[in-house]
Amino acid sequence: MTAPDTSRRVVVVAKEPLADDVVALTLAAVDGSALPSAEPGAHVDLTLPGAGAGEPGTVVERQYSLCGAADARTWTVAVLREHPGRGGSAWVHDELVVGEELTARGPRNHFVFDAAAPAVLVAGGIGITPILPMVAAAEAAGTDWVLHYAGTSRARMAFADELATKHPGRVVLHVADEGGRADLDALLGDPAAFPAGAQVYCCGPARLLAGVEDAVRAWPHGSLHLERFEPKERDGGADATVDTAFEVELELSGVTLAVPSGRTILETVEDAGVLVLSSCREGTCGTCETPIVSGEADHRDSVLTPDEQAENRTMMLCVSRAAAGCPRLVLEL
Repeated sequence: MTAPDTSRRVVVVAKEPLADDVVALTLAAVDGSALPSAEPGAHVDLTLPGAGAGEPGTVVERQYSLCGAADARTWTVAVLREHPGRGGSAWVHDELVVGEELTARGPRNHFVFDAAAPAVLVAGGIGITPILPMVAAAEAAGTDWVLHYAGTSRARMAFADELATKHPGRVVLHVADEGGRADLDALLGDPAAFPAGAQVYCCGPARLLAGVEDAVRAWPHGSLHLERFEPKERDGGADATVDTAFEVELELSGVTLAVPSGRTILETVEDAGVLVLSSCREGTCGTCETPIVSGEADHRDSVLTPDEQAENRTMMLCVSRAAAGCPRLVLEL
């Protein structure tokens, strides 16, 4: 099994439009070998040279869900042009050409799909990308499933017509400009309307995720699985974003560092010359996930489930800190 932190050079072998402002990239290994297979829900990190907000020589790293066949020798990702964006998607759409070589890392998966359980799939816009392999896996396993796919217009919904044609009766399109807005409470509010043990998987914009979270409040604990493309808003009072200073002990490196208010653990560790893999720096990709040896973390990421955060086994160094009253964290780093 390939480690999720493994980097490799890939080449763009195809680039084609999927919908308005959405292009598909097919990536192959530069050396001709087969790329690692990935479970549904997995994503890869791509380093995009020349995409650094217009600054020559700069690079950015972005995360893209894999939406191709699990057994393919190549990877397929779909990229939405963001308006406004941070430079990466515009570069992919306007500058990236077939034959361009990129650095890729992964795949890694924080959106794991159980193909043995009945599935209720909910996608919004580009959130269809990690859901697409879940459809294929459910079909291959003979699992009962349904997909609700929402978008502002059919022209902007990648794979929509293909899915609806291939899976009649299982795919429901909710197209806003055709009067088809999704009533999430009506669709998901009654868990008894679905097979026993059904699981809900949702990916899309923050408003959709919040709506689904609210709609499934009557479902059994652990039934909902989310993939976020942007950081979730933090709950709490006026002091929820106050950053107090604390110490972090790096057990493997043998150093103890002071993390001041206003600096992240990741920044502090990097300043000390300790290598930590990172990417998004906003708590959404999971690249900087690090095991906790002792101490309690204030989990501010958008990757770990509430149960995983409560277990306090790992943390994302780019956003999470020591919990209030915890003067020192010990990390396996």
